[in-house]
Amino acid sequence: MKPETHWSARAAENLKKVRETRPLVHNITNYVVMNFTANVLLAAGASPVMAHAENEVEEMVSFAKALVLNIGTLEDAWIASMIKAGKKASALGVPIILDPVGAGATKLRTETAKRILAETRVSLVRGNASEILALGGAAAKNRGVDSADSVDEAADRAVALARELGVPVAITGAVDFITDGNRVVRVANGHPLMGCVTGTGCGATAIIGAFAGVDAAPVSAAATALAYYGLAGEHAADGAPGPGSFAVRFLDALHGLTAEEVLRECRIQELVDNGPA
Repeated sequence: MKPETHWSARAAENLKKVRETRPLVHNITNYVVMNFTANVLLAAGASPVMAHAENEVEEMVSFAKALVLNIGTLEDAWIASMIKAGKKASALGVPIILDPVGAGATKLRTETAKRILAETRVSLVRGNASEILALGGAAAKNRGVDSADSVDEAADRAVALARELGVPVAITGAVDFITDGNRVVRVANGHPLMGCVTGTGCGATAIIGAFAGVDAAPVSAAATALAYYGLAGEHAADGAPGPGSFAVRFLDALHGLTAEEVLRECRIQELVDNGPA
């Protein structure tokens, strides 16, 4: 494993671009995290919109720099909207970030995630280890929408899945793992308190969407977004607050973290390098 100073520079540059351009991120996401996800995007400097009505999603996504599809609270009307928005985004070249929340826990979730992958041009899948294992056809140890599998347990399956689908995959955990089936990047930023607040995983997907709005390379967008996001978690946890105060401090840290701090403190390492970012 080699240190990657160019990754740090790219992370800092992507954060600057997000704050300068305020990319509009269209989210079709779940009831549980809508408010938190919107606040995460606003704190980072992006512009969120939550729009799930089938008769407006095509118009809305045409304005967006990224589309985030999150299957956390599914129903038939939302599935139809996700497919419709995804097809429009695919036609327009708008990057699509899929969060397969709870894939493997129920047939509906697993089949919906696979349908989105089959019918739209997803740019990147971001999930926990159990969700990625389930999408790859392996047995997964879900606890509802939470993972009982480790990132390392899912790493080989993620590489195979990315190759099979032609879609990069990001697994978030203690150390994040991003691959396009060839290149492998690990991000070591983050803090355990992030797992104690509902919506931090979904927020990570949304931040990847914001970074994808300014960085056309999915692996780079995901790695730099997750480094920034995890570093904000580290700053928010300074002084060991509880989950309630951490959630507020986390939004403050996303807002206050500077590009210079990202350049200095992000921990991104590439394991295999067979081409430019």
